[in-house]
Amino acid sequence: MHTFVPLLSAGQIERLPPRAREVVEYRKSGLSLNHIQGCPLDCAYCIRHTYGLWDERQPRALMSDAEAVARLVEHPYFRPGLTPIQLFNRATEPFLPAVRPHTFAVLEDLDALGLTNHVLVITRHQLRAEDCERLNRLDSIKLTVLFTYSGIEDRRIEPYPSEVAAASLRLATAVRPRRYRTIFYWRPLVPGLNDTDEHLARAADLSQHADATVFTGLFYRDEIAAYYRDSGLPEPYTATARRKVVPETLERRVLEALADHAEVFRKTSCAVSYVHGLPDYNGHYGVRELCDICPVGQMRRCRDAHQVPSAEQLVALASTVPDAGGLEVLDITDRAAVVAGLPHEQPRYFLQHALRFQIHDLRHPHYAGRHGRAEIGWKEPVTS
Repeated sequence: MHTFVPLLSAGQIERLPPRAREVVEYRKSGLSLNHIQGCPLDCAYCIRHTYGLWDERQPRALMSDAEAVARLVEHPYFRPGLTPIQLFNRATEPFLPAVRPHTFAVLEDLDALGLTNHVLVITRHQLRAEDCERLNRLDSIKLTVLFTYSGIEDRRIEPYPSEVAAASLRLATAVRPRRYRTIFYWRPLVPGLNDTDEHLARAADLSQHADATVFTGLFYRDEIAAYYRDSGLPEPYTATARRKVVPETLERRVLEALADHAEVFRKTSCAVSYVHGLPDYNGHYGVRELCDICPVGQMRRCRDAHQVPSAEQLVALASTVPDAGGLEVLDITDRAAVVAGLPHEQPRYFLQHALRFQIHDLRHPHYAGRHGRAEIGWKEPVTS
């Protein structure tokens, strides 16, 4: 297949940081395909900081689109009709002019395979009417386009204006009839940066142009904090965290601003599942305090689908994939299964999606009412 961005040689790929060479990686919202890497948009908080690719502004291909699709569907974690898929969500912008043909090539290949999996595409770039028409021809995959909007006006932190994503959201949602779904992806919310009453009101208005809204905070990892300091950028927090930071008071203000405007969710998978009329594929229903803002009908779907697995089921399922053979099941409640023995997060996400049930690692405890967020900006934790 023709490559629209430069194709790296084997030697160039070998010199990439180890995580950058990982074309398929499991993340919480899906099995992530990232064979195109590099982005010129220069968002200061970009996740590329964390695996050594921040300085790569020119999109480059590690392999052809056809090879990447094959790598994805042949991956040990992939299950047809079950595994959610994310496209280019950690390495590039899928609707950059040079990347757009690759985005469509992958989507159309997945669709041609007759797959019915969720497919998530996250963008802040300009969509054209012809892009929406082409997306609307995909009739097998469950496609959701998430439009990242922050409203951040400090161009040192976010050079590419949020107004572009807002215009793309309006355009994409106005298509009728429409097979794909749209989500207003309000992120990252950062106190003192984009949380004035005016910011909140503007976002509340935009939320009406989407099938659902998700709000979330900033991944403030060590590498990102170091970049902020080295670049003389205002540091939003005095500490870094493994999870996204959404202070309690900020969440409360966001929910108040959106109370009369949108179907709003705290978690990406909740919104994605809702817009397709399906129960949450991450099984958040067990963490019941997450559901207090959900539509009644969606709560019913998730309740009806909620099944607590046995320890034997978990161990048997873990035995079918790499890196999960050392799984220990420590506790199972209606809320979640607590496990140990997994070397990293990826097999945990596989188990969670395969069972549609929360799987928590003992090393990273979840606290009641915290919604899986970082501890920054919250009261003393109450162990769940």
